[in-house]
Amino acid sequence: MPPSKDGGKGRQRTGSFLKETAILIGIALVLTVLIQTFLAKVYVIPSGSMEQTLHGCAGCTDDRVLVDKVIYRFRDPSPGDVVVFRGPEAWTHNDFTAEHTDNPVVAAVQWLGSLIGLAQVDERDFVKRVIAVGGQTIRCCDAQNRVLVDGKPLDEPYIYYVPGREPKTENFGPVTVPAGRLFVMGDSRLNSNDSRFQGGGGVNGTIAVTDVIGKARVIVLPPGRWGFISDHDPQLAAGGLALLWWRRRDWADSSLPV
Repeated sequence: MPPSKDGGKGRQRTGSFLKETAILIGIALVLTVLIQTFLAKVYVIPSGSMEQTLHGCAGCTDDRVLVDKVIYRFRDPSPGDVVVFRGPEAWTHNDFTAEHTDNPVVAAVQWLGSLIGLAQVDERDFVKRVIAVGGQTIRCCDAQNRVLVDGKPLDEPYIYYVPGREPKTENFGPVTVPAGRLFVMGDSRLNSNDSRFQGGGGVNGTIAVTDVIGKARVIVLPPGRWGFISDHDPQLAAGGLALLWWRRRDWADSSLPV
């Protein structure tokens, strides 16, 4: 067999290309893991409890949401934030059940898929909206079917009631949220196992701030659903706006002179 005209340089170039490609793929995977571990991660949590803010109902294409994992290093979650969190022990059941496999290859593919939101994450991860924080007292409802925090009705334009069912939230409370904990609820009030019910409800239904993974910021998939996720503060009703104005005035008064 006659020797190759390029003296084997073609094979060397091919081997070098494959080696460089493998290195680049490895670097990309490492960067992906680091980014999604410390900065942001795409989640899919197929629960109908956040309809219609997030799609997760039967027959729907589940929303993939980008979760900011940095913000709560600088502040605690606020009322209105849509958060992803690890279900505490008191939360005895979930809104869905993830399928597990003993096949290491399939498990690896599922893990890689979860990094970019193409597969479900841990089955004890939840997504809900923060309604009340530590030190606040929450109950339901007033004559207009509004949830009250510290005696003041909430402004909740994101609430969704399942068609064909009475649009009325079941009474609960009052519950005083312990310091360092959150009272969370789903936007689909008639279809959400949240702080009202988990762990028997009440204080046991609250979650620890330390269990919060991050804030849901953007719907990234499917393309037709792309958009920012509202973090409308339900406590900023008429009285809340006045309070915000006073706070801003205080901040302006306390600022350093120019």
